[in-house]
Amino acid sequence: MINSQPTRNLALDLVRVTEAAALAAGRYMGRGDKILADGAAVDGMRLMLNSIQMDGVIVIGEGEKDQAPMLYNGEKLGTGEPPVLDIAVDPVDGTRPLAHGLPNSIATVAFAPRGSMFNPGPFFYMNKIAVGPVAKDVIDIDASVAHNLRKIAKAKGENVEDLTVVVLDRPRHEKLIFEIRKAGARIKLIPDGDIAGAMMTAMPETNIDVMMGIGGTPEGVIATAAMRCLGGNIMGKLHPSRQEEIDEAKRIGLDINKPLLMNDLISSEDVFFAATGITSGDLLEGVSYFPNGAKTDSLVMRGLTGTVRRIISTHRLDRLSGISSIQY
Repeated sequence: MINSQPTRNLALDLVRVTEAAALAAGRYMGRGDKILADGAAVDGMRLMLNSIQMDGVIVIGEGEKDQAPMLYNGEKLGTGEPPVLDIAVDPVDGTRPLAHGLPNSIATVAFAPRGSMFNPGPFFYMNKIAVGPVAKDVIDIDASVAHNLRKIAKAKGENVEDLTVVVLDRPRHEKLIFEIRKAGARIKLIPDGDIAGAMMTAMPETNIDVMMGIGGTPEGVIATAAMRCLGGNIMGKLHPSRQEEIDEAKRIGLDINKPLLMNDLISSEDVFFAATGITSGDLLEGVSYFPNGAKTDSLVMRGLTGTVRRIISTHRLDRLSGISSIQY
């Protein structure tokens, strides 16, 4: 296993990637076509990733090679020179909100040293719990909802009734929602975007204390990169939805009942994460366009130093169109 440490700060390279994806996808807000929106983000992201001095390979992508033009698992990106990196991408976290003009659609990407990212393989879903720095040592994915909420409240010096839990609005969460309500905590339901949901727990200005529930396994790995930078914690457990997944786990000797800790999801602290808002939400403002230009709102961070930057960028699209093949 290669474990090549990045030798330079890649944060600004990374934010240019998510900005390009957001600028391209933002044109499709509310137009009802999530496929076109995602394709535009992919094209912008791929072009910018290939411009970066790195030997990168996608570990968390959008499918297999025959499903191009998606950024597929195993795709090699960059100039081929060191550093040697794993890449996780979600060009549009929240394609449905974007297509319908709803909040909380973001473009995200993460880097980590080669061999440090968990490869989810065929396992699409996992149960997750995420919290910010204050409660990072008290959560347990195997414990009950009520137990976790009591522990989190105690760590924060609050009552359970003071806590707000973010949950994906899905029928599968009916029992979870019942248990949260029974414990006395408040709930914020989100239609999509559990990367942003996890991040909000580590950003006090959002007033979110914990994220709970079943979401995408790839999104869990990407969220782990952000949580390493933000000082929070995320735990997961694979949640097979098909018999094929259970059979594959047995074949490769993977214990699906074993909790996945942060070190299991990304084993290195030298991670980079960036997100740019596509539609405005709790975390970031969406892309705004004006004659010959646009404005973006991004977060970019590094795990090794814990530095988090918020970058508001103004883009001269009339100039970019003369030097870039991306359709802004």
